This record gives sequence, C-alpha cells and structure tokens, in this order.
Amino acid sequence: MSTTPDDDKKLREILEESKTIAVVGVKSDESEDAYRVPLYMQEHGARIIPVNPKIDSILGEQAHPSLRNVKEPIDLVNLFRAPENIPDHVREILALDPLPKAVWMQLGIHHGKAAAALRAAGIDVVQDRCIMVDHRRLVGESA
Repeated sequence: MSTTPDDDKKLREILEESKTIAVVGVKSDESEDAYRVPLYMQEHGARIIPVNPKIDSILGEQAHPSLRNVKEPIDLVNLFRAPENIPDHVREILALDPLPKAVWMQLGIHHGKAAAALRAAGIDVVQDRCIMVDHRRLVGESA
C-alpha cells in the first residue's frame, strides 16, 4: 500500500505522540504478531496496556479483561481483533474518558462503519496497517 507524503506525515505524528498504547487482543505466544508488535513498541518507548481476558500479565504489565477496566488515559488503541469484533471494541473506546487520540487496526483489519464513528468523535483512525512496520519506516530508532 503506497502512501502520500501527507499520509506519512499524519502516521508519523500519531506514532510519535502515542506514548500509552492499549493493545486489544495481545497474545502471550512469542511467535504471534500480537505479541511481537507490542513488544517492539514497548522497546521503542511506548507504555503498553495489555487487553485480553485470557491473560493476567504480559510484557511486565497487568492485563485488563476489556478496555472498560483501563482506568488511565490511553493515547492509542491498537486492535488485534477480527473485523466482526471491531464494533464492540469501538463502543468501549467511545465510552473511555478521556477518548484516545487514535485507533490503529492492524494489517488485514478494517471496518468502515466503525472507523466513521471513531472519526466522528474526533479520533484518528488507521486501518489495515502494521504499526510496527510503519514505526520502523517512519520513526525508526529515534523513539
């Protein structure tokens, strides 16, 4: 997928400003992208808030069963969930106070109606992209 310079500028801005990332669907299997990607982001300065009802803790952080259980501000929600699950997560996201600045749906994940609802609430939305790939390409080791 090619991006314009304006797209890259916005992606870089989101990546550089997102210091606290809630990862919905994080996994404990080290061979899974849903483990490796949050680990990479943590290694590059982000605080990871794991969200998965099947995990107690991961990456040195207590896991939460849902976004409703997260009591601290989140800059970005990174979704590792199948498209059919996205609307339920968007309802949780829109109930957060304060709202996150951005929602990032990993490669292969997109949901137009849910993205429109998030954008209507003033939240930046990235769909069908890998946050780790874009971070490496646009921010790299400078984080």
